[in-house]
Amino acid sequence: MIMNRILAGVALCLLLLALPAAASDYTLGIFGNANEDDTINMQDVTYTELIILEYRDRTELSDAKYDDRINMQDVTQIELIILSREKELTVIDSADRTVTVKKPVERIVVLTYPDAEAIKIVKAEERVVGVSSDIKRRNTFFPELSKLPSAGVTSNPDLERIIELNPDIVCTCKLKSMGANLEDKLPDTIAVTCWDMGRLEVMTKNIQMLGYILGNTEDAREFCTFYQEYIDEMIRERVSDISESDRERVYIEYCEDYRAFATGSSGHEICVAAGGVNIAADLPCFSEKPIAEVDQEWLIEENPDVIVKTVRCKSGLCGYGEDDPEAMRQERERIMSRSGWDGMTAVAENRTHLIDMDLVGSTANFVGATYMAKWLYPDLFEDLDPEAFHQEYLTRFQRLDYDLDEHGVFVCPGVS
Repeated sequence: MIMNRILAGVALCLLLLALPAAASDYTLGIFGNANEDDTINMQDVTYTELIILEYRDRTELSDAKYDDRINMQDVTQIELIILSREKELTVIDSADRTVTVKKPVERIVVLTYPDAEAIKIVKAEERVVGVSSDIKRRNTFFPELSKLPSAGVTSNPDLERIIELNPDIVCTCKLKSMGANLEDKLPDTIAVTCWDMGRLEVMTKNIQMLGYILGNTEDAREFCTFYQEYIDEMIRERVSDISESDRERVYIEYCEDYRAFATGSSGHEICVAAGGVNIAADLPCFSEKPIAEVDQEWLIEENPDVIVKTVRCKSGLCGYGEDDPEAMRQERERIMSRSGWDGMTAVAENRTHLIDMDLVGSTANFVGATYMAKWLYPDLFEDLDPEAFHQEYLTRFQRLDYDLDEHGVFVCPGVS
């Protein structure tokens, strides 16, 4: 009884000092983020105490213990999260699934290369025990992770192998069906999380969440600060004064011919961030992915100012393992020579570009946004050097000994 009175008194004092949560660009999807801003700190402790005292309304994420009750156990849980001493953490992943992860996470299986990049950003790669075949073949970018046992392909993982590897957590793509399928077939001791590590609009949120799960919020925040400086200060601020009527109209094509990035996709978001208008933004999507099928006649009639085609990283074409740009030049010629394309503005004015999908659909998508900005508004972004940004990302956050002046093919044509 005495302790309750003390807690009530403390909470009432905090009530006098409590301010509304600061506005943020996103809500960190971790239970314990009671005031639903972009971090977990003592403000969430205060907010939860005020909920208990009925001075604040309950929020979705205030149930830190995820037991459908708000009490002092939730306050304790939030304090443990702040100190990185919690025994479990419940999160809402990119597929809008609620997942509880046992802590500490010591063994990880990762099934997509963007997730592997993110894990390296938060310096947890030494805890990875198995990877997808896609990561294994990217031995230049993942020199250590590519040596680990294969857990199968992303779309069809080797369940028996994953069970043998005995991970605490599996990180896979954002598709809800993928997460649900794995969750149904793997033991309850393995947490299955789905991540969208390719979209600008959710990047910092997801990196921060992964930092909390893997116990390294400091490096997660460092990357997010770096990331937002490039996206917001170097790109978005510059294009903000361009009127809607003066913005370049862009057709940004997915890796498969005549399939375009629609709203909610990584390609759409780098186009918009760079000040472009995605002409396929509102086309209907034909799958779980925000990808639309494009009619050739419709595209010719739309006549975009700029065309950007993404290509998959593969041997003999592009990526970190390639040095010769000739195959990319030939692929660009093939695309520009499509039937009926010779009359389109983007082809006639030589504004058709190719870019490695790794710079669009991964944690390096800010590099793709920089190239896009240069292609759309070369005069406005004359001083921007995408290769320099790319190099900083590789050296500082991937800790990769790789010189872009000597290696790699990522875009065609290049930028001056």
